Amino acid sequence: MVFKHIRDLREDSDLRQKDIAKILNVSQNTYSQYETGVIALTAEVLIKLADYYNVSVDYLLDRTDEK
Repeated sequence: MVFKHIRDLREDSDLRQKDIAKILNVSQNTYSQYETGVIALTAEVLIKLADYYNVSVDYLLDRTDEK
């Protein structure tokens, strides 16, 4: 499952996948696979991303358009 908001947030912040991967302490390849839905996002990753971007987990999962 592809999560559009995760990619949009990164791009809107002018960050590269490598930058977010470093924050999450994963490889750039792993982060790329999160964005494309090849591997599932863990609760830990979702919480870190939500805290970093100051948005809800539901927003990251495309369950709402309200940050």
